[in-house]
Amino acid sequence: MVALRNSLIWPFLMIMVLHGMAIFLFTRGFLLTRTELPHFSTCSDISDSPCISPSSYSSNLNQTHLHQLQCWTRPVVDRLVIIVLDALRFDFVAPSACFEEKKPWMDKLQVLQKLASTQGSSARIFKAISDPPTTSLQRLKGLTTGGLPTFIDVGNSFGAPAIVEDNLIYQLVQNGKRVVMMGDDTWLQLFPHHFEKSYPFPSFNVKDLHTVDNGCIDHLLPSLYQEDWDVLIAHFLGVDHAGHIFGVDSTPMIEKLEQYNGVLENIIEVLESQSGPGGLHENTFLLVMGDHGQTINGDHGGGTAEEVETSIFAMSLKTTPSSLPLELNTSCCELHLDKENMCINSIQQLDFAVTVSAMLGIPFPFGSIGRVNSELYALGSGTWNLESINVGNRQTQLNMQSWMRDYVNVLCINSWQVKRYIDVYSASSIIGFSSEDIMRITDIYAQAEESWSHTIKNLLLDKNESCNTMLPIKRQIDAYSNFLASVAELARSKWTEFDLKMMGVGLGIMLITLVIQFLGIKRMNKTCEVNFPSPGDSWTSFGLIFSIFIVMIRACSFLSNSYILEEGKVASFLLATTGILKFRNSILKKKMLLEAVVFLLLVFIFRLTIELGLSKQAFSSGFTNIPLWMYIAEIVPMLALVLLAYFLYKSIDDTACVGLLKFVIAVTILSYLLIAVHWTMESNLVGTPLMLQGTGKGLIPRIIYAIGIGQLLILALGRLFGKEKALDSKKGLILKVVAMLSAWSSTVIIVSGKQGPLVALASIVGGWCIMRLENLEHESRDGSVGVLNLSPLPVTQWSLLAVSLFFCTGHWCAFDGLRYGAAFIGFDDFILIRQAILLTIDTFGFSLLLPIFGLPFLVAHQYPSVQSNQRKPFIFARLSQAYMIYGLITATTVTFTIICVTIQRRHLMVWGLFAPKFVFDVVGLILSDFVIVLVSLYYFG
Repeated sequence: MVALRNSLIWPFLMIMVLHGMAIFLFTRGFLLTRTELPHFSTCSDISDSPCISPSSYSSNLNQTHLHQLQCWTRPVVDRLVIIVLDALRFDFVAPSACFEEKKPWMDKLQVLQKLASTQGSSARIFKAISDPPTTSLQRLKGLTTGGLPTFIDVGNSFGAPAIVEDNLIYQLVQNGKRVVMMGDDTWLQLFPHHFEKSYPFPSFNVKDLHTVDNGCIDHLLPSLYQEDWDVLIAHFLGVDHAGHIFGVDSTPMIEKLEQYNGVLENIIEVLESQSGPGGLHENTFLLVMGDHGQTINGDHGGGTAEEVETSIFAMSLKTTPSSLPLELNTSCCELHLDKENMCINSIQQLDFAVTVSAMLGIPFPFGSIGRVNSELYALGSGTWNLESINVGNRQTQLNMQSWMRDYVNVLCINSWQVKRYIDVYSASSIIGFSSEDIMRITDIYAQAEESWSHTIKNLLLDKNESCNTMLPIKRQIDAYSNFLASVAELARSKWTEFDLKMMGVGLGIMLITLVIQFLGIKRMNKTCEVNFPSPGDSWTSFGLIFSIFIVMIRACSFLSNSYILEEGKVASFLLATTGILKFRNSILKKKMLLEAVVFLLLVFIFRLTIELGLSKQAFSSGFTNIPLWMYIAEIVPMLALVLLAYFLYKSIDDTACVGLLKFVIAVTILSYLLIAVHWTMESNLVGTPLMLQGTGKGLIPRIIYAIGIGQLLILALGRLFGKEKALDSKKGLILKVVAMLSAWSSTVIIVSGKQGPLVALASIVGGWCIMRLENLEHESRDGSVGVLNLSPLPVTQWSLLAVSLFFCTGHWCAFDGLRYGAAFIGFDDFILIRQAILLTIDTFGFSLLLPIFGLPFLVAHQYPSVQSNQRKPFIFARLSQAYMIYGLITATTVTFTIICVTIQRRHLMVWGLFAPKFVFDVVGLILSDFVIVLVSLYYFG
């Protein structure tokens, strides 16, 4: 028997190893990071460029800066204040008149709107476009390096490594700029030794809306009166955390925005009070910006418009600036706020690092591929105010010409720097860009440089401010802009270095593993020495064909981005299709109609919850303001918990349940009671003592986690040292499964929130219907001949049920589909491994852990009447077949996901949609393999 058990366990181990190898190799080929070059820009580099260094010529503009140490460009601002409001949606800043419908969260930052709409103001609102994935780490890296994000960095979002390539913060420090930071401690992880002063605060507890913000407020206003900094960075997190927990359409979000409005009013008041001649902030520039947006649910990480669109509010404290040439202005000034003109401009976040570098007069980061934004640079230069345009004003025209002469030289340096980077990158990287792409980019740059060398450079050195110089300068600006836009487009389309050979090897191993799993299913009968009759009945053949058809439809749907977006609906539709087939059989045989109807009704409910979501969006909607709904939302989960506890009590109220199994199940009932107490303390409907609110809220979840770990240890030790014969009887197998599920259930339920008991009940009802309806087919067969054949159809339904549960619990295959708040239930501080485990349990608890541990119910419900000496081998064979089929279904869908991302690797949505889907699927596959190995040890070992 020991040899038999080992022969059943090692195939699962081998499959897990093969899957791990395949995923590792494919990932190395598909998710390669961009090569980070060990090169840094220096002031002396400018001598290698064809452009004019600031010391070589002077213009009539900004003569006061000529005495300063000059590097690549002439600095146009002295001090810079950067206020980062994490997850700042564009409609948080832009006036509601910009949108078709006014929402409750709009027009809360009125101080910014008022300044941007005031005539003659030197403040502007920009729509800032970021590049997906929109996780905070990648956005900060993109903002400071001027490069595009690399998808593999998503995995480091909870443990940011220091940036080692050239970046804005490094250049500031190297060129004598004093940088002060306060707020999100991610900055200190990315730049550990760069700040003159730093006031970091822990950022990963998404339930904490105030610690980081209050820390910023306490240090920010006093710092504005100090002279010991040149660049001040304050990173607020309240809006991001309020979105994650409550969603955008919520009272905490609106309160946060109103708080920010008051803080910004105070900041601007302090800056303006010292902006006069000789004042501390005479030439200070203010930026209020987001790193990314967020969805209505408050999530981010993907590539939707809500997530990539954020905002930048820019304000110069200089005197009223003069005009920007209309040819360079991209403002849209047809919107109105209180009958005043409001101009909305656009900027790519890719351009942020190089634009700020140009304004401060420091070298551009070596790897930046952005373009110095004309509007933002002009605002900092004091040369942009559309209302002051007067073509007859000679001095205005001279100022405009002077600024354009400066700007075209800045673009010359910008283009030379980008061309230098592209050349070095292509020479240093393993693959780099193709020769055709390099030749095309080189030709565009060569044309712009030829015009510069033969015409424009002489015009600038001539210092002749004739109007005849304007047209060629504008053409030169267009030529450089065309080159920089071409490079950015090329990088976005072909940045990632795909290793097709390694991807092919990984995909090949996955295909081989599928064949091994299929053959393994057939070998189980022979391995267990059970004499199975040949499956000759028509239902077995039809069930096999129908199962293959369903699995292949779902797998092939992953080849389309539209079906990936609607994956939950596809899974519920296919599950309903199998239910309709069972319903038809029930009608024909006039049996189990109730189970068939209940199953279809349950799938219909799944479809509704997938559409509406049992997530924070549902609870942050208008229903929360209805008293009756508030009572229902609090009481129904409690009733579901009571019902679950009753089911467990009935399972142990049996003489067959003794010893460790009975103890484990009984302790789970206690855990359910603790969960009810915990939710009661968190409820707004019941007043709780202050002491319990402070201590108990964190203590009870920790007790439940400890109980769960203890239960699992007891079951593991019982299998190692006990002499149970649970597999010899149907009740014994069922109790063994119930004990394992109960040990996991309390932790899964509490991290899932108040939807947890409802989802648990739904999964029990769904599993019960699948088992009962499958028995309908066996009852119609003669004797026990057919019962020995394991039909793949119920296993397929079990798998589809698990997928539906994933989407019903408010998850989806994107990083903004992770419910980060679940990782902090019971804890306030952040420890990577602990929070990662809790987040994994929340994400895959109902859709992976519980379905896999509960799969033996399908076998136990079809317990055969065989000779006692064949009973245990038979059960082993059936369990192994069930897990082999389940694993084969999961591996098939993941294989098609891999094929999909291979085909779509150059697709526009590869990083926003296909790559997140790939990551979720392969993580789910490896976790499934690992759990199946644990299950085989538990049931077979």
